[in-house]
Amino acid sequence: MPYKPTSTMPFMPDSTARYARACAVVDAARAAGILIVFIQEIHHRSKADYGRELDGDENIHCLDGEPGTPLAWEEMAMRKTDFFIQEQRYLAFFGTGLEIMLEAFGAKTKIMVGGFTDVCVHYTFADGHQHDYHCRVVQDCVAGSSPAAHDASLLAMKYLQHGALRSSATIIDALVNRSGEQP
Repeated sequence: MPYKPTSTMPFMPDSTARYARACAVVDAARAAGILIVFIQEIHHRSKADYGRELDGDENIHCLDGEPGTPLAWEEMAMRKTDFFIQEQRYLAFFGTGLEIMLEAFGAKTKIMVGGFTDVCVHYTFADGHQHDYHCRVVQDCVAGSSPAAHDASLLAMKYLQHGALRSSATIIDALVNRSGEQP
């Protein structure tokens, strides 16, 4: 039976504009010499690595080698010097080399863009918080499955770390004018 993307996760109406804005944040981070790590959920074709993920409303999604799964390399202007981490769960630290990489580069702060605010971004934020990272979510460069889910997740992240929510303009300004202060 051929694979058909069947995820029931919708996208926020303005998600394309939000993701496009993320490119400027990535460019500013590169110019400031900041480690760039792209993370994407990708599942094995056997579907053995989904675990409990399919117990909720979400169906088969992000299946390796299928249309709609590949990361937007060209759109994000990804470079060979950028790092790429494949995750099999909603949080980027679980079962990946992310923590080893962040420690190797002395990272203390994570600046997060992308989607879904209410799934991978939220879970990765909480996990980064538990690993004692300063987590910054660029709120106009993340998109949820709905405006309500997006807003609820942003509030939950703000609850965990004061100053966690930043605009792209604020982050870009902090990166351009780096003074050793956390963006």
